[in-house]
Amino acid sequence: MKKVLIIEDDSFLQGLEVSKLKKDNYEVIVASTGEEGMDKINEEGIDLILLDLILPKFDGFEILRKVRETEKLKKVPVIVFSNLSEEKDIKKAENLGATDFMVKSNFTLDELVEHINKILE
Repeated sequence: MKKVLIIEDDSFLQGLEVSKLKKDNYEVIVASTGEEGMDKINEEGIDLILLDLILPKFDGFEILRKVRETEKLKKVPVIVFSNLSEEKDIKKAENLGATDFMVKSNFTLDELVEHINKILE
């Protein structure tokens, strides 16, 4: 079973993401703050990180930077799933090594899971 770490501070959306991913046979770990996300990125066997950018404590950019600097996490796909949609934010995430950038308002949860499935095939 593939393991997904969701770092999302919106508890309602986080709950929807967890339910949808579990229904699709994923093991899910969650973090609600940047700090908690930083702690959980080191858990064993994470196959993909779903990362919001606007977080309390550390922002998603900082987490993405740390993921890409950590040897065992360098190749772990990171999908930025955020409401930030300005070109500068998308470019910054890409430059830091995001696998993909999805603007929350442009995708359904079904499309998000489809995308995760494709990346983890």
